Amino acid sequence: MTSAPQVPPLRFETLEGAVAAMRERGLRLSTARRLILEDLFGADGPVSAEYVATRLHLDLASVYRNLETMERHGLVRHVHLGHGPGLYVLVGRGEHEHLYCEGCGAVKTVEPAQLDALRDIVRDEFGFQVRFTHFPIVGLCPRCAAQAGGDSPGADPRHEHSHGDHVHSHPHAH
Repeated sequence: MTSAPQVPPLRFETLEGAVAAMRERGLRLSTARRLILEDLFGADGPVSAEYVATRLHLDLASVYRNLETMERHGLVRHVHLGHGPGLYVLVGRGEHEHLYCEGCGAVKTVEPAQLDALRDIVRDEFGFQVRFTHFPIVGLCPRCAAQAGGDSPGADPRHEHSHGDHVHSHPHAH
């Protein structure tokens, strides 16, 4: 099982802020590292190393090394959605957590505070301090739950979904 480094996320809003944060940590800004940062800033959601390497025509091992370095220093986190590869996302604007539909691959990105009630239940019942930044909460989205005969409070008009190697969002009727 992979594990996510337990380092506090660095705060930055822009590419220039991320570059400054890297330099403050003593990290070099190689051409590959800058290209990877630019790609992450332009992504709709979490992306795999393979997706980045293909888009940028970079060596996959180099992309992995750079992403792992950036993760160890608090610039990115990786998350596992479904059965695909780990997906990387910038955390400078704040961390997010995810809900993943095992039926259709829909992804719902949420603010950590939105899951605090669930965190409280798990802590009170089992004593665990849980977070959902590395692994999502997995279940069925409203549409898939309705098709399976469960309750469905209605779908979110902003639809995010995983293609295995990246997540993107757009208005969608599912």
